[in-house]
Amino acid sequence: MGSVSSAGLINILRDKGLKCTFAESLTGGMIACGIVDVPGASDVFEGSIVSYSDKFKTDVLGVPSDIIAAKTAVSHECAVNMALGALRLSGADIAVSVTGYAGPGDGPDGTPCGTVYIGYADRNGSGAFKEHFEGSRNTIRTSTRDRAYEIAYERIRNL
Repeated sequence: MGSVSSAGLINILRDKGLKCTFAESLTGGMIACGIVDVPGASDVFEGSIVSYSDKFKTDVLGVPSDIIAAKTAVSHECAVNMALGALRLSGADIAVSVTGYAGPGDGPDGTPCGTVYIGYADRNGSGAFKEHFEGSRNTIRTSTRDRAYEIAYERIRNL
């Protein structure tokens, strides 16, 4: 699928009468910023939780600490649980989460810089996609934001 803009995401949410939320780690609010740049975003956007630390992921989003201990915060399981936590907290129709290593170096466990998991949760289920982006820290963060919009759009089309 081609690139999805934040305005495109807002439009499909509005057309379907749905609301979204995000749980962001490596993007640090970049996803939410793109959404609120669109006039009328408040009609469809519940908010975004920036959960940068592992402690915040467990304490606020409810990611089980044993998942982070066993799999790390940059994992399929963590991304899914972040999305489920955001969905539960917000009452939105769909939640999308992002967690990964934007660099400049690899993760402490040797996971390569640019590894990202994008999770989702909605009434049709939950899951996560593993991605790998190349480039600078900001390029990886921007690519993550753009892919999160695409995943959200595809999920919303099927709600």
